[in-house]
Amino acid sequence: MLGPLILLQRALHREIQAIFLLITRRAEVALVIFSILFFPGVLLHETSHYLMAVMLRVRTGRFSLIPRNLGNGRLQLGYVETAQTDFVRDALVGFAPLLAGGLFVGYAGRVRLGLLAVWEAVVGGVPSSLGATLEATLAQPDFWLWFYLTVVVSSTMLPSPSDRRAWAPLAIAVGLLVGVGILVGIGPWMLVNLGGTLSDVLRSTAVVFGMSAGAHLVVLLPSWMLQRGLSRLTGLEVTQAR
Repeated sequence: MLGPLILLQRALHREIQAIFLLITRRAEVALVIFSILFFPGVLLHETSHYLMAVMLRVRTGRFSLIPRNLGNGRLQLGYVETAQTDFVRDALVGFAPLLAGGLFVGYAGRVRLGLLAVWEAVVGGVPSSLGATLEATLAQPDFWLWFYLTVVVSSTMLPSPSDRRAWAPLAIAVGLLVGVGILVGIGPWMLVNLGGTLSDVLRSTAVVFGMSAGAHLVVLLPSWMLQRGLSRLTGLEVTQAR
């Protein structure tokens, strides 16, 4: 579910930026509109970095929600400066947006939108119940508001390369601990006592990523059609910088 989400997120961002560029004909104006559209997700992303750093007693610096074009097709919608510390705290600070965004998407998807029922109908292969499930989902109070928030939060919750800089050392340390545990003979104990919890976490994560990918797909199709229509109407094409 993570792979499709990453691909759909990049495709959706590209199409929406192209739409605004075709409408405004000015890259800086298109950037501002795009940033405003995704502002709730960016706010949650950067705030989660900041709060996690404060809780872990990591020194923080500047906090910005002003977008910047970094060149080479890269766009920075915001940032929080944090001091470099041990790899455990660095990894947790970098992981914070994914945790906060995942919790929000899980809550919005299950409680406010009823997307879990749609997910189960699709995964369970019960097409006969999908129509009624979608109708019930669309009838949820404030559906479009919560759907919008789900899209923008899930589209901005994935950690950036700088957020992931401490993940490799942490993964290696965890892998070594697990390996040592297996060598000393506590592998079966870990499987019995931790396997169920790990399975539940992975299942819940897959559901969150699946709902996020599905929401992106729903928005991507009309966005692509609108972008192609604007291209034909204006006679202009938006190409990706190389």
